[in-house]
Amino acid sequence: MSNLILLNTALCLPSPDVEALLQGRIIIALPRTFIHPGRSFALYPSATSINVLPDEQYYKSNLLTITQKIITPITSETVWIQSWGKCELCQILNNLESLKALSQLNIWTTKGLQEVLLQRKHIFLAYLRVYLLSQPIEIPVNPQSQFIGLPDPLKVSVDLPVLNDRTFAQRKHQLEKLEPSLHPELEELQSAIASLTISQPAAKQLDDDIKVFLGWSSHKLIKQSDPDLAWINNIAKLGDRSIELDEGKNNYQAGTDFEIIARRSLDFLGFKVEENYKGGAGGLDLFCSQPYALVCECKAGKSIPDRAVEELDRIGRRHLKENYLQAVRLIIGPGKPTKNLKESAEISKISIINVMTLQKLVEFKAKYPGAINLVELQQYLEPGQIDYKINEYIDKAEREIKLRSHIIQLVKNYLQNSGAESAGVDALHGAYFGSHPPQPLKTVEMHEILIELSSPLTGYLGRIKGSNWNSDRFYFLRDLPIN
Repeated sequence: MSNLILLNTALCLPSPDVEALLQGRIIIALPRTFIHPGRSFALYPSATSINVLPDEQYYKSNLLTITQKIITPITSETVWIQSWGKCELCQILNNLESLKALSQLNIWTTKGLQEVLLQRKHIFLAYLRVYLLSQPIEIPVNPQSQFIGLPDPLKVSVDLPVLNDRTFAQRKHQLEKLEPSLHPELEELQSAIASLTISQPAAKQLDDDIKVFLGWSSHKLIKQSDPDLAWINNIAKLGDRSIELDEGKNNYQAGTDFEIIARRSLDFLGFKVEENYKGGAGGLDLFCSQPYALVCECKAGKSIPDRAVEELDRIGRRHLKENYLQAVRLIIGPGKPTKNLKESAEISKISIINVMTLQKLVEFKAKYPGAINLVELQQYLEPGQIDYKINEYIDKAEREIKLRSHIIQLVKNYLQNSGAESAGVDALHGAYFGSHPPQPLKTVEMHEILIELSSPLTGYLGRIKGSNWNSDRFYFLRDLPIN
C-alpha cells in the first residue's frame, strides 16, 4: 500500500514529552541535534533523567499531575512504543527573549528552557507530525541516545494522525510566529480537570471538548449512548399503565413511580424542583421555583381523570396561596384527554401534555444538552392540550441546530477548498447561498450565529476579532454531528 512507511529507528524523548505529543498538547520536540525535515521514526519514551533539571523544575506542574497518572512505568527490560512521527521542520533557537513565549505555548518552564539553552548553546525545535500505531509494540530498553535502531523494521501508516492536516498547520503557524495562546483560561481549566478524567466520565467529556476547541485534538466527537440515561426510556412506560402493566403493583405505587421519574425529568430539563412540595395525600406532586414557578400534577394509569384540573386548582391554591395564579400549571398523564377535561383546563389556564411528550423533551435534551431554553419553552405552555405545541418547539429547536451544523460544515469546506486559514463573514455568506442552505440568512444574522459558534462555551469555530463586526474572521475547530 502506498501509505505504508518502513521505520528502522526510534527517536528517544522523555516520557512526559511523548505523552504530551500523543495528547496533542504539543507538536514539537527538543532533540539534542538537528533533525532533517522529512525523516520519520518511532517515538521511544525514555526515562526523564536525561533532562538538565529535575522534572519539577523542567516541566509545568499541571503536566506532571496529568502524566504521572497516565504514563506506563518503564521497566528495566522493555518499553512500549505507541506512536511514530515525521519531522516537518527543524528550527534553531538561540535567543533568550523567545523562551518565555515558547514556554507559554508548550509544556516546559521558562527556567527549564533557559537551562537547556545554557547547556547546549542552541535549542532545536523539531516540528513533529505524530501518528498512532495500530498496535503498540514492545521493545527491549536501549542505552539512551538520540536515535536507536529498532530490533525489527516497523511498517506504519498515516491512517491515525493525532491531529488532522488543518489543525496541525494552524498549530505550526502559531509556534513559528510564537503567537500567544488565544485561550489561556481554558488551558488552565483543562489542566485542572485532566487528572479527573480517568475516574469521572463527565470530566472526560468536558476534557475532550476543551482539547478539541484548543486544537490539541481534532478527533470528531462521537456521542456514545450513556448508560446513566437509560431511565429516560421508562418515562412513558411508567406513566401509561396500558403500555406496560406491572404485576402486583397497586395504583398508589404506580403513581409514586411516575411522580419520581417526572421529578427527575423536570430536574434534568433544568427546572429547580423544590423538595418541600413532595406529593402524597393532599400534597403537590411537583413544584418548580426556577426559572419560573411551575406547578405540576402527575397522573399514571390509562388516562387522565376529569377531576385532575379541579384537584390541581384546589391543592395548588392551598399550598401556594396567591402565588398559584402566577405559576405555570401543568398536568402530565397518559391517554387522550376527554372533551370535559380539555375545556376545564382551558378555563383554569392549565396545560396538559402526554407522558410521551415529556419523554420526547427529555430525549431531545439528552441528545443536545444545550438545546432547550426553558424561558422560551414557557411561551408554548398554553392552556389546554398542548402536545402539538411542544412538538412545534422541539421542531424549531432542531431546525436551529441543523442550521448551525450546516454553517459549521460550510466553514470547514470553504477553508479546505480555498486553502485559506480563516474566512470573513462576506465570503462565508456568499458561499452559504451556494450550499443548499436550509433557510435564507442576512449577513448580520449569519455573523451572530458565527459569534455564537465561536464562543469558548461552544467551541465549534474559532474567531479572529477584527476592527468591526464585518472584518471578523472565522476558522473551523470541530463538527456538530446531527444524528
